[in-house]
Amino acid sequence: MLQNVTLSAEKTLIQRARQRAEAENTTLNAEFRRWLAQYVERPRAIADFAALMTGLDYVQSGKTFTRDELNER
Repeated sequence: MLQNVTLSAEKTLIQRARQRAEAENTTLNAEFRRWLAQYVERPRAIADFAALMTGLDYVQSGKTFTRDELNER
């Protein structure tokens, strides 16, 4: 179920945001819903990344690489 939210912002900022949304074939409402979902999930994503990095703490490269070696493809 969707719930209405009232926000306040400068009129010109809202106009520019609507123009950008229209240029991207979306709406300001759709962009706000997308932003809100990302905002809510951000702490979880950060915690997941931190856990992954902690889990990879044991990995050792075995040597120090030169700048050229690091940039090889």
